[in-house]
Amino acid sequence: MNINFILCSFIATISFFSHNLVHANDVTKIVFVAGNRSHGWGAHEFNAGCMLMESHLKEALGEKVETVVYKNGWPKNQDPFVDADAIVLFMDGGGGHPINRNLEQVKKEIDRGCGLMCMHYAVEVPVGNSGKALQNWIGGYYETGWSINPHWIAESKLNRKHPITFGVEDFKVKDEWYFNMRFRQGKEGVTSVLDAVPDDNARSGRSSWPRGPKKHIVEASGRAETLCWSVERNDGGRGVGFTGAHFHYNFGNDGFRKLVLNAVAWTAGLEIPKNGLVTHRPDEVELDANQDFKKPEKKK
Repeated sequence: MNINFILCSFIATISFFSHNLVHANDVTKIVFVAGNRSHGWGAHEFNAGCMLMESHLKEALGEKVETVVYKNGWPKNQDPFVDADAIVLFMDGGGGHPINRNLEQVKKEIDRGCGLMCMHYAVEVPVGNSGKALQNWIGGYYETGWSINPHWIAESKLNRKHPITFGVEDFKVKDEWYFNMRFRQGKEGVTSVLDAVPDDNARSGRSSWPRGPKKHIVEASGRAETLCWSVERNDGGRGVGFTGAHFHYNFGNDGFRKLVLNAVAWTAGLEIPKNGLVTHRPDEVELDANQDFKKPEKKK
C-alpha cells in the first residue's frame, strides 16, 4: 500500500477527530430538571416550561448549546449532570424539594464550576443545610416565615448594566412573585437583576400562602424588592434566582421570556449579545403544548 496514502489518511483522521473535539468543547451544555406535575392547568407547568425554554434557547443559539431536559422529577440515572455548564431547577420546593436529598450530588457539580439557576418554587428550601447551600450557590433562598409569595403585578425595574437584562423590554406581569428572600449576610456578592415595588395589597398577605399579614413585610411598604438576582462564585460558576414563572402563559410576554432565557444562558457562562436572546413570541398553541393537565373547556 502506498505510504503517502496511509499518511494522508492518518492525518485526515486526526484532523477529523480534532475538529470534533474542538467543536464539542465549544458547545455549552445546559441541563433542565422539571419537577412532577403540581398545581393544575397553567400553573407550575415545569415540564412545559423547561421544554419551551429548551426550544427557544436552541432557536437563539443553535449549535452553540446542547440541552437536556429531565421531566417529571429528579433524574434517576447515576450521573445526570456530566459536563453540564449549567443546571436549571424548575420544580416544587420547600420541605419536599428534591435538592434536599441530593445536596452532595449538586455540590460535586458546583465545585467544578457548574452554574445553577433556581426558578420560582425551586428557590424555596428549608432553613439549615439546604438554605446555606443555596446562599452559597445562588446567593439566597425563600425562607418560610421570612419571605412571602403573593400574586401581584410587578412593574419591572431592570439593572441595565447586567447582561441578563440586555435587550429586555420593560414589562408589567402578574405572577406569584416571591420577595424578601433570605440573602447572604449584607447581600454580599449578590447583584439585583430585576426589582419591583409591591403594592400594599401584595404586602398584606391576602393572596399569599399561608395568609398574612407579616409585620416585617407590611412595615417595608414602598420598598423595591429583588425578584431576580445573580452571583459569580469563587469556584468560577454562576448562580441565579428567579422568583416568577408561576403562570406558564407569562412566557408569552417578550420581556419576561427574554429575561429568563438570558438568565439561563448567562448562568451557563455564555456571553449575552447586546440585544439579548431573540426568539419568536409563542402563540396559544405553543403555550398549551406539553402541559401536565387538560386545558379547561371555554364556557359557552
